[in-house]
Amino acid sequence: MTVLSMQEAAQLVQSGMTVGLGGMTLYRRPVAFIRELLRRPDRPTNLTLLNFTSSYETDLLVGAGMVGTSRTCYFGMEAFGLAPMFTEAGNRGEITIIEETEMSIALGLRATMSGVGFLPAFAWLGTDMLKLRPDIKTIEDPYSGETLVAFPALKCDAAVIHGLRADRRGNVLLNQHFAIDRELVLVADTVIVTVEDIVDDIGPHVHIPGVVVDVVVHAPQGAYPTSCYPLYPISGEEILDYVDTCQAGDFEKYVARMLSDEWYSAARVE
Repeated sequence: MTVLSMQEAAQLVQSGMTVGLGGMTLYRRPVAFIRELLRRPDRPTNLTLLNFTSSYETDLLVGAGMVGTSRTCYFGMEAFGLAPMFTEAGNRGEITIIEETEMSIALGLRATMSGVGFLPAFAWLGTDMLKLRPDIKTIEDPYSGETLVAFPALKCDAAVIHGLRADRRGNVLLNQHFAIDRELVLVADTVIVTVEDIVDDIGPHVHIPGVVVDVVVHAPQGAYPTSCYPLYPISGEEILDYVDTCQAGDFEKYVARMLSDEWYSAARVE
């Protein structure tokens, strides 16, 4: 495990990669890392985002033209409405949307962790999902003869997770809402964890073991304006400002403000 600056860690993401972003909806998203990607003069492009859910942080990447493909079972801003840049890009056909569900993502990750090419299930049978995903095949159960859906293995080049704290060996505390963070780090070639604090001992609870972590970055308020319970809540005002600014056609104006030192300073005070 290596401790890097945010700028150094952001250089590990290159064009064409498949990246998994941790957290859940508007909770514990790696926003500070996304902010650093946006600051890069050579922004990576044609990224595939493999997220359990996608929200504010991923919408920023879509609006900046950095995402080629989205794989997720939800993309939105919860009570704050639709994800504006994703909705616009999807309607214009500017982004490839690969429909996923909780089951297809879960089984795809488990297949990779099991070292096999797919895992079977009854899921999706009798639904239109197989029409939306003609790449997903059905197989016959060799024991019962029943038809099953064969969900292909999923992996990513890099996983970026935000946690509460890490110790000097890279062990990470996430709190109690894990989403698929603990699975993403097991299927990623490179694991980057941003944390609110780096300490000598995180205590008895280790949610991500240091043996699978490649990089740790100190990032206070690193999930803002999403929440990082119990340290700080969602900034509903900032999320609403983002949605309103995008809907007014001023995405670049919002990004310019977000990348300013004043914005980050305000985030740390709020």
